Amino acid sequence: MKIYTKTGDDGTTGLIGGVRVSKADLQIESYGTVDELNSWIGLIRDTFNDSNCEKQLLEIQNNLFVLGASLATAPKGTKMQLPPLKAEFIADLESWIDSMNTELPDLTHFILPGGHAASSHAQIARCVCRRAERRVIELQHNDPRFTLEIQYLNRLSDYLFVLARYIMQKFEKEEVKWIPDREK
Repeated sequence: MKIYTKTGDDGTTGLIGGVRVSKADLQIESYGTVDELNSWIGLIRDTFNDSNCEKQLLEIQNNLFVLGASLATAPKGTKMQLPPLKAEFIADLESWIDSMNTELPDLTHFILPGGHAASSHAQIARCVCRRAERRVIELQHNDPRFTLEIQYLNRLSDYLFVLARYIMQKFEKEEVKWIPDREK
């Protein structure tokens, strides 16, 4: 099987359900950003050796494929049987956030990203996640199918922020607090 089809050479691509749209379409931008996020999460898994977090991150990556398939589906749907995004996926994120938070000091300042590569990767993933969320919110204005996807991305960005802090804690690195000039 060849990976290239040449069907996108005209600047279009197919949605699940057979509709062809511009590769610059907001729907493509939305699931493309989710795909980028998934790659960053894979990098976090590769740079942070924690078996519990590795299982969580792998589950998140699988959930992002489900979410991406939803975003890649034509507005009129498809006859294809796709796995649904579930509210329990959001509950899992909240549970993992709460668990990690029990090991972290109280947050008293904004934190500057950096201090350890894995933590920085989590911060970048958080930013990409927020961008994906903005794209899906914009998509939602004309296509109200994506409420759960927005909620999942919102909670995932919270998870990634807490994960970045958790990684710093595990590597015994000090978080760099943002202190405005007037407080120095």
